[in-house]
Amino acid sequence: MNSNENNNKDSFLTYKGYPLVRKQDELYFGNMSDDYFVRMQILHKQSINGINIADKIMVYKVSTNENLDIMKAIIRSGERDSLYEALDLAVAWLKRKE
Repeated sequence: MNSNENNNKDSFLTYKGYPLVRKQDELYFGNMSDDYFVRMQILHKQSINGINIADKIMVYKVSTNENLDIMKAIIRSGERDSLYEALDLAVAWLKRKE
């Protein structure tokens, strides 16, 4: 493996400067070393011309503080009708210092 392959293997897809990782119908957005990250859960998909498009997404702002109970770690939540709207909300939450 050359160094370019190593760099690609260890890097994440980013959106507006934040890492974005998807596992099935869950997306994790943000740096885990920061105070917060955003978890997005695709609740519903609609098939348009044979392509599944997420049309109901639950968005959670989550604290990375390991001492918090999972229910207390969720700082905010909201529902959006598209992945674009969910990512737009996530970016606003991560940029806001709270």
